[in-house]
Amino acid sequence: MSKRNKIIYWASTLWLALGMASTGGVQLFRMEQDVDLMTRLGYPIYLLTILGVWKILGVIAVLVPKFPLLKEWTYAGFFFAMSGALVSHIASGSGISEMFGPSLLIVLTVLSWYFRPAERKIASVNQ
Repeated sequence: MSKRNKIIYWASTLWLALGMASTGGVQLFRMEQDVDLMTRLGYPIYLLTILGVWKILGVIAVLVPKFPLLKEWTYAGFFFAMSGALVSHIASGSGISEMFGPSLLIVLTVLSWYFRPAERKIASVNQ
């Protein structure tokens, strides 16, 4: 893996982990702003707890070495959750500023997934 790719991987992965951990923590604590947002989007409040737990567990899965299959599922989960958030914002008529966070996390998810080292890929396990 080239030095450039390693830098891109770790920069995107650390920013992704920071973004998911911080939003997951906010969701677990059911901050008033997130409760209001979920209500406005039409989702039940208990979904905040589910998303928060999944995000925190996902951050751990992405950062720990090994477990390539778990990492694949985690990246997929991050992508589905953030694309779902983005579509929810679009469907509810949210402003561009509310779409920035999910959009950024989608980009970071794709970058981290694409530039991950060979030992973090399923293909390297089967070879």
